[in-house]
Amino acid sequence: MTLMTKFMGAAAATALCAGAALAEPALIFDLGGKFDKSFNEAAFGGAQRWAEETGETFREIELQSEAQREQALRRFAEAGNNPIVMTGFAFGDVLSQVAPDYPDTDFAIIDMVVDQPNVRSVVFNEHEGSYLVGMMAAMASESNTVGFIGGMDIPLIRKFACGYAQGVKAANPDATVVANMTGTTPAAWNDPVKGSELTKAQISQGADVVYAAAGGTGVGVLQTAADEGILSIGVDSNQNHLHPGKVLTSMLKRVDNAVYQAFTDGPGMEKGFNVMGVANGGIGYAMDENNADLVSADMQAAVDDAAAKIADGSLQVHDYMSDDSCPALSF
Repeated sequence: MTLMTKFMGAAAATALCAGAALAEPALIFDLGGKFDKSFNEAAFGGAQRWAEETGETFREIELQSEAQREQALRRFAEAGNNPIVMTGFAFGDVLSQVAPDYPDTDFAIIDMVVDQPNVRSVVFNEHEGSYLVGMMAAMASESNTVGFIGGMDIPLIRKFACGYAQGVKAANPDATVVANMTGTTPAAWNDPVKGSELTKAQISQGADVVYAAAGGTGVGVLQTAADEGILSIGVDSNQNHLHPGKVLTSMLKRVDNAVYQAFTDGPGMEKGFNVMGVANGGIGYAMDENNADLVSADMQAAVDDAAAKIADGSLQVHDYMSDDSCPALSF
């Protein structure tokens, strides 16, 4: 069965322990919920795909607070679930403490590196995909001003912003990039009202294309962009369908593939450091019937050419996390 629980009280603990002999894989979502239409939902999609293809079941939990991270990991491990996959950098410290206590359980963490023998660490070259959609934003803009709205102000999200600004400048050196972060706490991932306010503020500065890398907050960005008659760019999942004809594209971060692969590999999976980028299909951008009329053949050709160069190494996109700087954007 698929189990969703808040891990609150003795009843929840009992529910988790039930079915320990099943050794199902488990998925722990980061704050913001599995139906954030972005990062967490992509992870859920990968787990669902695995379940549909195999006929097997998995267990899951949507966290309600930071305190539940360690609680969830330990209870799933004690219940015999294997592997246990978690979404988000914020699990890093907790997993470093928990993994050694369960050497026979395999863990996979997305967006953070944890150096333990029973952990698979999956990270993404988000700057590469952000570069591609930045190019597209610059080519679609009529005002020569585009925006970026991030969620929590952390190096990972600055990595998105920096790659985006590089792509914008590559396509139009005279373009202006306006960037804002939603906040400095995990609440920044699930504040669509603040996302809407920031979008309106960027529109007042001339932005006519806005890229959201903000989890559930991005829902407010995309909605307001559509309402105000400008274009938006989605993230992680394909969000083109949320506002057909209004979302220029979505930067695809194949979190679904990372979860699917971990579940498929199962107990005994290969551990260590895994990087997913343009070259191995882990990063891309979305084209479908919802944005086909927004992206010209010339735009797509230019972006595809850049993607090919990124894949073969002839185009290097600066990674903000490599040296804490961004040549195309000031924070």
